Amino acid sequence: MADVTTKKVLLGGEFLIKDSDPQSVFIPEEINEEQKMMVETAGEFVKNEIWPKLDAIDHQEPGLTVSLLDKAGELGLLGISIPEEYGGLGSDFNTNTFLAMELGTSYSFGVSFAVHTGIGMLPILYYGNDEQKVKYLPKLATGEMKSAYCLTEPTSGSDALSAKTTARLSDDGKFYILNGQKMWITNGGFADILITFAQVDGDKFTCFIIDTNSPGFTRGEEENKLGIKGSSTRALFLDNVKVPVENILGEIGKGHYIAFNILNVGRFKLCAMTTGGAKKYSSISVQYANERKQFGKTIASFGAIKYKLAEQAIRIFVSESATMRTSGLINDKEHELLESGKSYSESMIGAAEEYAIEAAMLKVFGSEVLDYIVDETVQIHGGYGYSEEYPAARGYRDSRINRIFEGTNEINRLLTVDMLIKRSMKGRINLMGPAMAIQKELMSIPEFGEAPTGVLAAELDAIRNAKKAILMTAGMAVQKFMQKLADEQEIIMDLTDMLIEVYTSESAILRTQKLATMKNEDELQPYIEMTQAYVSDSLERINLYGKHAISAFAEGDELKLLTLGLKRFTKFGLINTTKLRRNIADRLIAANKYCF
Repeated sequence: MADVTTKKVLLGGEFLIKDSDPQSVFIPEEINEEQKMMVETAGEFVKNEIWPKLDAIDHQEPGLTVSLLDKAGELGLLGISIPEEYGGLGSDFNTNTFLAMELGTSYSFGVSFAVHTGIGMLPILYYGNDEQKVKYLPKLATGEMKSAYCLTEPTSGSDALSAKTTARLSDDGKFYILNGQKMWITNGGFADILITFAQVDGDKFTCFIIDTNSPGFTRGEEENKLGIKGSSTRALFLDNVKVPVENILGEIGKGHYIAFNILNVGRFKLCAMTTGGAKKYSSISVQYANERKQFGKTIASFGAIKYKLAEQAIRIFVSESATMRTSGLINDKEHELLESGKSYSESMIGAAEEYAIEAAMLKVFGSEVLDYIVDETVQIHGGYGYSEEYPAARGYRDSRINRIFEGTNEINRLLTVDMLIKRSMKGRINLMGPAMAIQKELMSIPEFGEAPTGVLAAELDAIRNAKKAILMTAGMAVQKFMQKLADEQEIIMDLTDMLIEVYTSESAILRTQKLATMKNEDELQPYIEMTQAYVSDSLERINLYGKHAISAFAEGDELKLLTLGLKRFTKFGLINTTKLRRNIADRLIAANKYCF
C-alpha cells in the first residue's frame, strides 16, 4: 500500500494510510506508580462511597450527590486535569484516562462527575483568560463550585448552532442580557456556574459563564429519566439574565470552537468510562454464571453462556486497547505542542482537535460495547436480570444514554467521514495518493508473497488489506457523489463502521504485539486468542459494510469489479473461533471476574 511508513506519532486519521510501530503505542499495562495510586484512590472512593448508596443516589436524596462531589474534591479527583497553579494536580492525559475508566463503574454519579470535570470545567481551562481561570478553576478543582454545560435547547439538539437563546449588550455596555431555555442539563439542579451558549445579536454563537445566583435564572423540575436517575437533569430558564461582559468565554462569535473542541474530549472520555463500566459488568456476568445452577450444573459450563462471557471480554479488551492507544496519541501530541512553544491551553486544544476523528469513533464503539455487555448481563441472569433486586437492571438502564449524549452515534458516524474527507481536501492527510494506488492495484494480478511470520502477523497483514477496502470504497463513493456525498448518510455510516473495525482491530493487534515483549508465552496466549477472534469477525463485518456501501452506488461491471476487490481485500482464512472463545471463557470462569 502506498505511503505506508513507520512514525512515532500519527496524525489524526492517519491510521488509515500509515502503519504504527507496536512499541510506540500506549497500552494499559504501562500504567505507572502515580497512576496506580490515583486509580486505587478512585476505586476505594467508588467502592466505599458510591456503591453502598446507589439507591439513595438514584432517588436523588437531597444534597447527596453534591456531598459526594465534595468528597471527590477532597481526594483530588475533581482537579486531576487542572494545573497546580490553579489548585489542581496537573496530571497528564493518560492519568486522566485511567481515572475516567475507574469512574465508569460509578453509575449515575459518574455522569455528574464527568460533566463537572469535563465539559463543565475544561472550557474555562482551555479558553478562559487569566482572570477567569484564577476566579473559577481553584473552586471547581476542590468542588467548592459545581459546574454544568448548557448547549441543548428544545429545538436544537444535534444541530447545536441553531440555538435560539439570545444575548444583547446592555445600554451601559457592562452586561449581556440573556433570554432563552436550555434542556437536558446535567448537574442543572445544583450547579453554581453554567457554561452557556447564546446568539449575540441573533447570529454570533458565543459562550458565557453564568452565575446561577443571577436574577432571572430559574430551574425546571427534575426530569423523570429512563436511566442515570441519580444525575440531576433539568431544563434551565434565562429571563433577562444579566451576565457581565467579562464573563464572555473566548471570543464573540467563536463559541462553536469551544463547543466542538470540548466535545472531542468528552467523546473520548465517554469511551473510557463505558469501557470501565463494561469491565464491572463482565465480572458480574461471570460471577452469576458461576453461582447459578440449572440441570445439575452451573450455567457457566454451558457453551451458549461461555460464548457470551467470552464475547463480552473480547469487546472490552479491544475497546480498552483502542482507548489507551488514542490516549497515548493525545498525550504525546500535547507534549509535542508544548515543546514547540505552544501555551498549555493551545496544546490541550490542539491535541484534542487533532484526534477528533478517533474520539468520534471511540464514542460510538465504547457506548455500543457497553450496551452489548449489559444486555448480555441481563440475558445471563435470565428472569433475575429483569429484577431491580439484581445489578443487571440498573446497568441496562444507565447504559442506554451513552449512545445519545456527546452527540448521537449517528451524528458521530457522519462526522467521522466528514472530518476525514475535509482533512484530505485541506492537505492535512494524503488520502488521494493511496486511494489512486488502490484503484490501480484492483486492475493488477494479485501478488502472493511469503506468508507473514510473528505474533499476529497474519492478522496485521489482513487489517492492512482491509484499509485498502476502505480506500477503494470511499474513493469510488467520493468520485461518484462528489459534494453530494453528505446526502448519502447510509453509505457514510457504512464507511465509518469499516473505519471503526479497522482502528479497533489494529489497536488490539498492536497492544498484543507489544505485550509479546513483556509477557511469556503462556501469559500472552489469552491476548492472542481474543485478538484472533475479534479480527476474524471484524473482517467479516468490514466485508458486509463494504457490500452495503458499494451496492448503493455501483452497478454492472463496476459493481462486479468492486465486489471482487472487496473480497480480495477482506480475505482471511477460517479459524476455530469457538475454541478460542471457550478458552477465553474458561479463564474468566476460573478467575471469577474479568481478568484481562
